[in-house]
Amino acid sequence: MAQSQPKDAYEVLKIADYRNYLFSRVAVTFGVNVLGPTVGWQIYEITQEPFALGLIGLAEFLPFLLVTLIGGYIADIFDRRKIMITCISLYTICAFSLYLITHQFPEVLNEYGATPIYLIIGLTGLIRGFMSPAQTAFAAQLVPPQLYTNATTWNTMTWQLSSIGGPAVGGLLCATSHSAWPSYALAAALAMTGLGFILLVPSKHAPQQTEGKKMPREGFLVSVRTGLDFVFKNQIILASLALDMFAVLFGGAIALLPAFAKDVLEVGPEGFGALRAAPAVGAFIMAWILAYRPPLANTGKILLGAVAGFGLCTILFAVSKSFWFSLLMLAGTGFFDNISMVIRGTIVQLYTPNEMRGRVSAVNALFIGSSNELGAFESGLAAKFMGLVPSVIFGGSMTLVVVLTTWWKAPKLRDMSLR
Repeated sequence: MAQSQPKDAYEVLKIADYRNYLFSRVAVTFGVNVLGPTVGWQIYEITQEPFALGLIGLAEFLPFLLVTLIGGYIADIFDRRKIMITCISLYTICAFSLYLITHQFPEVLNEYGATPIYLIIGLTGLIRGFMSPAQTAFAAQLVPPQLYTNATTWNTMTWQLSSIGGPAVGGLLCATSHSAWPSYALAAALAMTGLGFILLVPSKHAPQQTEGKKMPREGFLVSVRTGLDFVFKNQIILASLALDMFAVLFGGAIALLPAFAKDVLEVGPEGFGALRAAPAVGAFIMAWILAYRPPLANTGKILLGAVAGFGLCTILFAVSKSFWFSLLMLAGTGFFDNISMVIRGTIVQLYTPNEMRGRVSAVNALFIGSSNELGAFESGLAAKFMGLVPSVIFGGSMTLVVVLTTWWKAPKLRDMSLR
């Protein structure tokens, strides 16, 4: 499963279909990162409860959990491009619905509080359950295997660039308009832009069809079990996914940033936007470095060291009283997390055959979704019972414990090299 160094850092961008795919991904992701932090800020303004921020993650994760394995199965049977087109269209409707209830029909929020927002976020979780496996698996159909690391690096780089601009723009729009509706309108417009770009990419052959010969189709339960067996019997894939899941589950402080911004660091929407964008700034810097120097040697040890750095930066952020030092530590979490994202994404693509990528990508998305959305709920719950700052210190410490456990229990991952 060795990989060779690409001829240059921009080699994968010379593929026109991949470029259009990437532009679509950037537009949609930028919109998601405008919408997500805006929802957090709006709900905290309505409820003034850190626990309510954790419920945002739970509202998205539970529907995602219900459908993601189905989404992986579908992505291995049907045209992945058509699945993406459908999902982006539905996401546009969700963003526009948030705009309507915030700007045109505010009486809905006056009467029902944050409940309608939670319901719409739940619908985006359903959409993501189908979108994520198809999107990840479709990208692998657009580039040759020797460029998987290069493609994964650009995927994460542009994702982080969107994550830098999205929260900053969302925070600025909230501050200047004193309302969330401009952010929601922008998110809907960006989703429509992403839809336009993916329409420029031609459909590829069905995942279970090779050289015109259709492979036998398994039943849903058998197919899902096959995908799960593949992941759980491969120590390198399983350990890399589990490492990320538990590290972010315990160590993520992003869901609590509105509370840190308002109650600890005492900054407004602009400061919150900067805090929310800081991890993406660090991640973008690291992604740029990895585009030129991919982690092909001692990959497993680099991965474990990066996750440990993520946990340490999380602890230092929790104890900080300085806005600027907090920004630096959040940038550090993104700096180290990007290494993990690139390595994990490359492992999944390299070790998985094309006809199983939808299901394996669904398991990957399930792990990542568990870490992000359940992590948000865990953060809110821990903050409720332990207090805001102690809960984040505890989470960062648990991340370090996860790293030590993985080092001991997963020697194949620890000693892995992609070269």
